[in-house]
Formats: sequence, structure tokens, C-alpha cells
Amino acid sequence: MHIGGLQKMTLLDYPGKVACTVFLSGCNYRCPFCHNAELLEGKGDHLMTEEEFLTFLNKRVGLLDGVCITGGEPTLQPDLADFIARVRGMGYAVKLDTNGTRPDRLAALIDAGLLDYVAMDIKNSREKYPLTVGVAGFDPAVIDESIALLRESGVAHEFRTTVVRELHTVEDIVAIAQ
Repeated sequence: MHIGGLQKMTLLDYPGKVACTVFLSGCNYRCPFCHNAELLEGKGDHLMTEEEFLTFLNKRVGLLDGVCITGGEPTLQPDLADFIARVRGMGYAVKLDTNGTRPDRLAALIDAGLLDYVAMDIKNSREKYPLTVGVAGFDPAVIDESIALLRESGVAHEFRTTVVRELHTVEDIVAIAQ
């Protein structure tokens, strides 16, 4: 597990919960407006090991309600399910932030009962997805699959969009909403 950042407490990232936010490195997008660009490659020094993070959580039992797992794109981590199971085993609720590009991984986490909340970023209208995510030829079919999965999952979720003046029009926002 490559932990690239930690916000020790947040009242904003996990609706209704006092939580911490752990940032996992690596992303399959190259959004030109990314606010976590230092996490994209998934290389470099780890902020902390998984064990150090779990020790941090152990010291906050009773103080924090949940853990928000974000990135980068957390579903790229091969051991994500085990990591979440360990966090949940400590009594924490888990919120996952995802870009929706790995519906198979998302489904496996949902089917295993590991997620309490999911926030999925919808980057733009279908036509502008490749430009917005910085991946030429990107096919947003996987995004549609993840949206459908979340809608049918029974897991609390939200869909959100970071609006960037240079990339989004009113028409794009309407298309996203539809």
C-alpha cells in the first residue's frame, strides 16, 4: 500500500462523520486540474507504511468515526480490499473516493461489504471525457458501468464534478446530470 498523504481529521470529506483522509498514490488519469498531482505516478517516498497508518488509527479509536480513502485512484492498489478490511476491523466506517474506472474492483468491494459510502467523480460529459481526464481515446463506458453499479448497490453514494471554467460549459453540466 503506497500511502502518499494523510489528513488527520476532517469534518468535510465524509458526510456526517468525523474522519481522517488517507491519500493513496497512483492514478490512471492525468486531469489538467488535479489537486493531488504529486500522487499520480505512485512513486517516491511513502508518507507512512500501512502498519504506521493502522497504529495511527488505533490511537484514534473513539475519536474518529470513519476513514476516507482517496487518491490518486485507490482501486489501482492491488491490496485495497485487505487494507479496507483491516480498517473496518478496527470499527471504522469506510468511504471510498473513486474515478469509476475500475467497476470490477468497485463491485468486489461492494460485494464483500467493505464500503459504507462511495463518492464517484464524474469528470465531464461523455464527449469531453478524454480531454478532461488527459487520456486520449478514453472510453467512458466503464464510467457508465460504475454509475449503474452504485445506483443498484444499496451503498450510500454521491456523484460529484469538479467544474473547471476552461473544460466545462453549462451544456456539459446538464449532460452530466442526465
